[in-house]
Amino acid sequence: MLLEVKDLRVYYGKIEALRGISLQVDAGEIVCLIGANGAGKTTTLKTISGLRKVSHGSVTFKGGDITSMPGHQRVTLGLCQSPEGRGIFPGMTVMENLEMGAYSRKKKESEIIAADFERVFGLFPRLSERRKQVAGTMSGGEQQMIAIGRALMAAPDLLLLDEPSMGLAPKLVTQIFEIIREINSQGTTVLLVEQNATQALSVSNRAYVLETGEITRSAPASELLNDDFIRVAYLGE
Repeated sequence: MLLEVKDLRVYYGKIEALRGISLQVDAGEIVCLIGANGAGKTTTLKTISGLRKVSHGSVTFKGGDITSMPGHQRVTLGLCQSPEGRGIFPGMTVMENLEMGAYSRKKKESEIIAADFERVFGLFPRLSERRKQVAGTMSGGEQQMIAIGRALMAAPDLLLLDEPSMGLAPKLVTQIFEIIREINSQGTTVLLVEQNATQALSVSNRAYVLETGEITRSAPASELLNDDFIRVAYLGE
């Protein structure tokens, strides 16, 4: 097991955002969290990545307890997030944004880092073409590519993706999910939060359904795709 979240409770002031959720992600999987707005999906990823304080419960990564570990140390351990809303550095070039993703890596890894740049440019040829362009002048889809590419430059064992298709045209949504599948096939485990439940379930091995801070169901993704209740509640059918 690569990641285990156990009985996690998180508060915003007096409001309990996560109400004792538990989940696990095995190495090599794509696992998705689906649910309505406000269900707690983004809070879950922020807590796993170290951006939200845990009130109760634990987060275990690679067999070690990281519940109280600062976020930047989780990155060096191999856990990295591409945040909701992209969160790129708009005044920097594409190349500078990607370099920031590799900031915590050691200089002696220079050859490996160079290979990772080529990996990112192979996944996102548009970024290779525009590596000197200022990121803030690029389209929403291109900025999403930068955000995912930057996370990959940290060489994560587990990549957390928060709403990667948000605000993108349908053609770009399809492309992003194809790339997520390719990232996984190259050896990176993925935990995915996504409003587009159909696309998320289509690329995932397993899925959890999150409702008002509680996990109400977990099953193979293919099973949820064919579940009548899930189709009506989350797939718009």
